[in-house]
Amino acid sequence: MALKNEHQQRQPKTMKTLHTSEPSEDTQLIHTLAPEIIIEILLRLPVESLLRSRSVCKLWRSIISDPHFIKSHLSFSISNNHYAFHRLIFSTVPKISIKSCPLYDVLYDGSVNALELNYPLKHSLKSVWIAGSCNGLLLITNEDYTLFIWNPSTRRSNMLPNNGVKSRLGWHEKYGLGCYESTDDYKVVGISSIFRDDSDGARYDTIVKIYSLKTGNWKKTDDFHNGFPLDGSVTFLNGAFHWAASRKFGSSYSWTIVSLDLAKETYGEILQPVYDEGDKDLTLGAVGEWLCVLCDYYKVCADVWVMKVYGVKDSWIKLVSIPYLTDPGWDQFSVPLCISNDRKVLLQFGLKLVVYDSRNCSFSEIQKFNECLDAFTFVESLVSPIFVRAGAVNNNDG
Repeated sequence: MALKNEHQQRQPKTMKTLHTSEPSEDTQLIHTLAPEIIIEILLRLPVESLLRSRSVCKLWRSIISDPHFIKSHLSFSISNNHYAFHRLIFSTVPKISIKSCPLYDVLYDGSVNALELNYPLKHSLKSVWIAGSCNGLLLITNEDYTLFIWNPSTRRSNMLPNNGVKSRLGWHEKYGLGCYESTDDYKVVGISSIFRDDSDGARYDTIVKIYSLKTGNWKKTDDFHNGFPLDGSVTFLNGAFHWAASRKFGSSYSWTIVSLDLAKETYGEILQPVYDEGDKDLTLGAVGEWLCVLCDYYKVCADVWVMKVYGVKDSWIKLVSIPYLTDPGWDQFSVPLCISNDRKVLLQFGLKLVVYDSRNCSFSEIQKFNECLDAFTFVESLVSPIFVRAGAVNNNDG
């Protein structure tokens, strides 16, 4: 009882009086604040606090649920230079789970306790991985390519319908998540492909479809003739999806960066930097607002190239070169998950997470992260994975 009373005494007065029937000085103060001041205060709160604050009064619930506030809060959170609203999320093997922790702690604390999350496919016995991230929403899937758009901050999710492509033996599928800002429509790209090299020669069969959250439907794009999509994630940036593909020229193959513009639904190609000579593996990704290519000279170093001005070939710069200090075996570096303002580079190395400090050329391994299958960074947001159409009843208000 003494512990309970001590805990109650430590609670702020406003938290004790919010749910009482009699108005207090604090609740009266809430109602005397101008709405614009309330909005400025709420914009600075994390999502978990905002979800609780919806029960304070009808005005607060109305403000927090307003689409303009949700967009403003997202913008404010993204622009925070201290990563106050950013998190790292990753799936694990061999124990199938998805965990999350503050990004700031990962960058500046060598030992981090990650929280295991409840996610839509948690009770599946199949491997689960994260296929994409956009504005606080994650796209997760499993071996059966069951797809969910999920907001881990609000704990709301939306299962997508099957894309209608009849997979056959040898088919390869990959997905990505992005936002068409002019209509506030979140979209998923699904790429199903197979490479055939038989008596008729080498050819590619690829089907690309786009799912719209607003319409709830998949739509097939024009035929894809830009080569065979390679393994790796689909990157969304500057209103377009991007992925790596292999294209045949004569008897040899080239590595290309394919773009799919969401506004026009047309394909293009991103011109690449001039890499150094030598055998290398190329991996496509994004670092912040920049398109990124990791150029890995196996067992020597990995160069991180970023495109500072989207679509301009001459704007590619080599941002950092990360050395291999020992024989890596089969392990390789990933595209950086984050590059901080003080030049710390967070990336995967096999199933581990490491931070490379480019200022003093030192490595530090993040403890308790030795089973990491894939990882993404995301910003906490109130964005809903469910589009409520006129006349529809929303029964998933998290």
